[in-house]
Amino acid sequence: MLYRTKSPVKKSKQPVLEAPKRPSPAEDLPILLKFTLIPGLKSIVLDEISKYSELKITEAGEDKVYLDFIPDFKNILAMRSITNAYITKRGAKFNPYFICNHKSIIGDLIKIVIGETKNIFKSFKLRCAGSDSKEVKEIQSYIVSTFKLRESEDADLEIYISKPSELWEISVRLTPRPLSLRSYRVANIKGGLNPTVAYAMNTYLDLSGEKCGEKSYLNVFSGSGTLLIEAGLSNPNLKLIGFDIDGKSNALAIQNIKKAGLIKQIHLKTADIYDKPHLGKFDMIVSDLPFGMQISSKENLDNLYQKFVTYCEETLNENGGLVAYTTEYRILENALISSKFEIIKTTDLVISTAVVNTYLYPRIFVCKLK
Repeated sequence: MLYRTKSPVKKSKQPVLEAPKRPSPAEDLPILLKFTLIPGLKSIVLDEISKYSELKITEAGEDKVYLDFIPDFKNILAMRSITNAYITKRGAKFNPYFICNHKSIIGDLIKIVIGETKNIFKSFKLRCAGSDSKEVKEIQSYIVSTFKLRESEDADLEIYISKPSELWEISVRLTPRPLSLRSYRVANIKGGLNPTVAYAMNTYLDLSGEKCGEKSYLNVFSGSGTLLIEAGLSNPNLKLIGFDIDGKSNALAIQNIKKAGLIKQIHLKTADIYDKPHLGKFDMIVSDLPFGMQISSKENLDNLYQKFVTYCEETLNENGGLVAYTTEYRILENALISSKFEIIKTTDLVISTAVVNTYLYPRIFVCKLK
């Protein structure tokens, strides 16, 4: 009997398929927005955020706010109560060693910020602990080679790797300069008021409200014109007047006012408060009162602040509002207590200075006539 043998079946070679590489849990964490703010202005910041329905807060602290990411930054870059805006990722592993081995995490954030505006960002600065370490230098080299940016201390693109809490953060600032450095500030005066503080002071007077109409606004000790400019940007119908004893300060303020496009709306006078300048009556009076290096060593602040309060009593309309700012708040408070004014609100701030780990602790007073 013959038996047929089965010929062996040739198995076709199948390509070996590799499983797609999945990002690590740390890499897959969501992108967030982060706003930094002056401690004390949290309520002002939250109020401004609430005006934009697309902005959703996930966490709010005294000096920073985290929000869900949105790809359109137009409204964010127009905000006036915050000091800086960043996109950020937060994770337990995001230390320099981890980022060095997962450079795409920082690269993806930089790509979002640069977007279609590559010409704006020409330099970068990576700020983190261990800046001389091998890992940090590798990250810096990656940024130089990938994005063709040069490293600079005064950089356009600010990048941070930090651990402000239990989580590490990678943050990239959305703008070449802080949002608090307004584009209209072409002339600076030493000790000039922070524009975000000026914006906050003006919000206590509800300048943008429908009832504000064509009300009158006086800025005593007008300095660089920041309060006047922020008021004019809030309401084009306000009648804005400011005065300062220093003609040079007024000349510098006019440069800023022109840059802001408000030269027809804002009027400046050179005058001394001791002379009680007759400028009319006003619905609102605001002032960044002189203090510290802003005054002469022979100046008597008690007398100056008393003259200021008395002048405001005589100049403010009956239902008007007074907002004043100073670090010498005890002197101002004493002058107000013995006056015709009622203090209806105070706000304590913490302002960082150009000197590392040095701060000012001013107070904002909101008052009305009794």
